[in-house]
Amino acid sequence: MTQTASAAILRQREQPIANRGGGASTIPLVTPANGARQLINGITRLEPGKQIPLHFHNCEESVLLLEGQAVAVIDGVEYPLEPGDTTWIPANLPHFFRNVSQTEVMRIFWTYASIEATRTLVETGATHPVAAEHTKDKLIQR
Repeated sequence: MTQTASAAILRQREQPIANRGGGASTIPLVTPANGARQLINGITRLEPGKQIPLHFHNCEESVLLLEGQAVAVIDGVEYPLEPGDTTWIPANLPHFFRNVSQTEVMRIFWTYASIEATRTLVETGATHPVAAEHTKDKLIQR
């Protein structure tokens, strides 16, 4: 990462990867650690046939499908996605993303409109900061 007092260049290949389990891994990019004050973002990779559990956030989220075949399930409605498609999801709206391919990896670029973004799993009601998914014990150096 190259950083000035007001900007940073984050090179994906230089960032550690967080293993989230269940076939998901994340590369945190813009975070408070590199100066963010109002948003966080990163890239999540989903293995073939895997999905993120049904959840919602305490802030808006936008997701851009970078590669693969995906379905976004937002408030119970399924939306097929192609690379380049972008979602905008208001706070507190249940959703998840599924990799519909059985052979290819799916990658998404996500942005949360708060550095204090949380994820609440609908099944259990458990709420955790999104940043907790990227803690040092989960990071793998390349």
